[in-house]
Amino acid sequence: MSHARGDNPTGAASPEVPEAPPVEVPGALEPAEGRAGDVRPGPEEVRPVPSRPSAAKPAKIKRTRVSGTWIAVIVAIVVLAFLLIFILQNLDTATVHFLGAQGSMPLAVAMLFAVIAGAALVALIGGARILQLRKQARHPRRR
Repeated sequence: MSHARGDNPTGAASPEVPEAPPVEVPGALEPAEGRAGDVRPGPEEVRPVPSRPSAAKPAKIKRTRVSGTWIAVIVAIVVLAFLLIFILQNLDTATVHFLGAQGSMPLAVAMLFAVIAGAALVALIGGARILQLRKQARHPRRR
């Protein structure tokens, strides 16, 4: 086959182009292996300098504990404002019976005491569970 010799598939001989001899350019860098002791970077060692981005994205602000606390304080103030409005709108007197005791107080205050008692109960149960898990984490079960 003529393809193995580099001829055209049409059978016509392609014109041979002789290779040009290497030309030395004054000031050109030599290959790295030919420069023993030379500390200049060769063409393969040169990295392009990155250009400054024209439209840089603004840096994302990292959240901190203080910013989280600030948000929690704002939320707490809003909740307390709604709670105050609720209490002021429900000042009708109600008779409260609890464990044999009897008293009268504004309805909203009685409801507030009920919410606080429920939250305290949940906090006690949750705290007990947290202590149980911490104890278990410190002393893992042996198998």
